[in-house]
This record gives sequence, structure tokens and C-alpha cells, in this order.
Amino acid sequence: MTKKLDTAVKLVYSDLLTCRKEKQMKKFFLVLVMVMLAVPVYAGGYNYVSADKVKSWIETGTPINIVDIQVPEEFKAHHLPGAIATYSYPVKSDSERAKLDNAVAETEKNQDPVVIVCPRGKGGAKRCYDYFKEKGIAEERLLILEKGQLGWPHKEMVKTE
Repeated sequence: MTKKLDTAVKLVYSDLLTCRKEKQMKKFFLVLVMVMLAVPVYAGGYNYVSADKVKSWIETGTPINIVDIQVPEEFKAHHLPGAIATYSYPVKSDSERAKLDNAVAETEKNQDPVVIVCPRGKGGAKRCYDYFKEKGIAEERLLILEKGQLGWPHKEMVKTE
């Protein structure tokens, strides 16, 4: 009788350990899945918008803020209609970031998307994006134009001065 009881206790104890391990594994996998779902949101860290989407917004009159950080010569040679010229590229120094303050003030007047245009849609655009975010512009409003002004395929829309 004692052997049967010992065996039964061992089986129950073994089942209990297995159950605990399964619960721990379930928790582990749940946490793992949550982390994996969160990673794509933060992986790139920046929101991008295609040239076709911006073209569509411009053509339909959808309210957007276009913040152009190109240097004066580049802006005069080619920019999007309605763009706010900041001449802040490459947005590395305090004086270059300060050139964005007027554009920040303009975008604070509405809740429309903010499309950041730089020569190639890379480092300068990211630094501008970060600055706008630091100044309190909601990140869900911030968008970097993919491939920047140089990658803009709709040349018929480009403005010059």
C-alpha cells in the first residue's frame, strides 16, 4: 500500500511540475510573441510616405504640411508645391535645428500630416523628424518622403524659383 501511495504521490508531484513548466512556457511564449509584435513598430523608428501618396494628397487638396530642409540652391531648383522652406539641411548643428522652429510653429497650428523632404530622405530627414518629435509634434503625424526630393518621380509637379 505504501509503495502504491508513494508512486501516486510521485505521479501527482510530477504532473504538478509538468503543469508548472507548461504554465511557465506559456508565459514565456506569450512574452516572446508580445516582444516580436512590438519590434517592427520600433525597428525602423521612422514613418515614411511614398511619392505617389504625397502626389495624391497634393492633387486632391488633402491638408498636409510639407517641410523642406534642402539648402537654398536646391530648394530654388526643385521643391514641392506648398513646401515650407527651412534651409536647415543637414540639421546637425544648433543653428540648423533653429531654422526648423518656424516650421514647427506652422505645424502646431493644425493636426495635418507633416511630410519631411530632404535631398535623399535619409540622415537630414531623420534628424529633422527627431527634432519635430522633441518639440512635441506627435510622431504619428511625422512622415519622411521616401527617396527625398531627388527621388521624386513626378517632375511635372516640381516648382522652381
